[in-house]
Amino acid sequence: MPLVAGVDSSTQSCKVVIRDAETGALLRQGRAPHPDGTEVDPEAWWQALRSAADQAGGFADVAAISVAGQQHGMVCLDEDGRVVRPALLWNDTRSADAAADLIEEAGGGAAGRRFWAEATGSVPVASFTLTKLRWLASHEPELAARVAAVCLPHDWLTWRLAGAPGLGALRTDRGDASGTSYWSPATDDYRLDLLEQGFGRRLVVPEVLGPAESAGKLADDLGGSGGALLGAGTGDNAAAALGVGAGPGDVIVSIGTSGTVFSVADVPAGDESGAVAGFADASGRFLPLVATLNAARVLDAAAAMLGVNLDELAQLALSAPAGADGLVMVPYLEGERTPNRPLATGAVHGLTLRTSTPAHLARAAVEGMLCALADGLDALIAQGAVARRVILIGGGARSAAVRQIAPQVFGCPVVVPPAGEYVADGAARQAAWVALGGAAPPTWAVEGTEEYAAAAVPAVRDQYAAARGLVLDRR
Repeated sequence: MPLVAGVDSSTQSCKVVIRDAETGALLRQGRAPHPDGTEVDPEAWWQALRSAADQAGGFADVAAISVAGQQHGMVCLDEDGRVVRPALLWNDTRSADAAADLIEEAGGGAAGRRFWAEATGSVPVASFTLTKLRWLASHEPELAARVAAVCLPHDWLTWRLAGAPGLGALRTDRGDASGTSYWSPATDDYRLDLLEQGFGRRLVVPEVLGPAESAGKLADDLGGSGGALLGAGTGDNAAAALGVGAGPGDVIVSIGTSGTVFSVADVPAGDESGAVAGFADASGRFLPLVATLNAARVLDAAAAMLGVNLDELAQLALSAPAGADGLVMVPYLEGERTPNRPLATGAVHGLTLRTSTPAHLARAAVEGMLCALADGLDALIAQGAVARRVILIGGGARSAAVRQIAPQVFGCPVVVPPAGEYVADGAARQAAWVALGGAAPPTWAVEGTEEYAAAAVPAVRDQYAAARGLVLDRR
């Protein structure tokens, strides 16, 4: 019974799970917090990983370990492997102007967006690593001059688990590399010319491994005397897809602080509008993804407005009819990324004496949040994705109203696995693939899954589409 470890190094915390490689049975787990902020000393991630691993009983008895991490972050190393400056995370927006400059330099407007979509599968935004490198070169040239290598958060942690054996030993995977803006999912190779364009010179970058290749072995001083293998790791969204066992035809909708809609696809995406990021996945396929800024917090805001908790909000929503008798909430409470409306405000339309009830507002909030995510689903389908079913995960999926209303909005069957650490589980499943070998990762059953049949109510989407165009931007 070989054991494997999966690590989820997210923005907020580090989670470690120890599972049976063959069955996926959870045996041990641990957790440790990360510091707040949009820039973090990577050493804090390392200490959190060590702490979470200790809580999980350590790595001495595991056969393989894989690390999944928050995507896009910029970790810069000097020629001796020392961190040059605190890492800039995916949610650090100081490089927004740099993203715009990179598009402009490629021809600007539609031409510039088309260039990047064709070259790397995604149009640059402030989240992506290359834009952060451009910001560093422009705003901190003395630090930029010290940079010899650039890697991503999960790459750096894998490298540390191996004992930090030199810059040439940095390893990554297709899934996380595809969020840098200097690696192409379509050609399966780096675009070092784009890295040079963005930063001003070329840097050492991690070798991109296949999904079941080993990145080395766990260092002896970390409990690696048994020769535990290190997986390539991946980004958090790709790991989540692996953790829930998603395959072609599955669309994963994750409702957390923000929302993500992504699917496993057999062909790469290249959306010049920028709505769909054309990432790769952790299985050798592709992972087109749409991100929204407003998800579970829409439910939190509605509950606060009504003075109820989230369970009570769900009960209220389910007591109102589908479509809320015409009451529509457009949930752009913090602006929006998809569509690109950073200055937009939220709005409620269709308020009448009949719809002026807590139940109607609760229903409108749930439907509005789901309709915004369904816009992302539409964007995926426009890029060729197939949606046979939606797998609903994240904190927002705990709402009974979200689970029951989702099939009416998405128009396809909805599957809700039990609450769990699916990013860490995906990393563990990759580790099991490395440990056991084979053409595909082991099949792990997910028990306790709820299934909801498709029950589309087109009026809900139609009402939302009409109201969406009426929202205002902050001046």
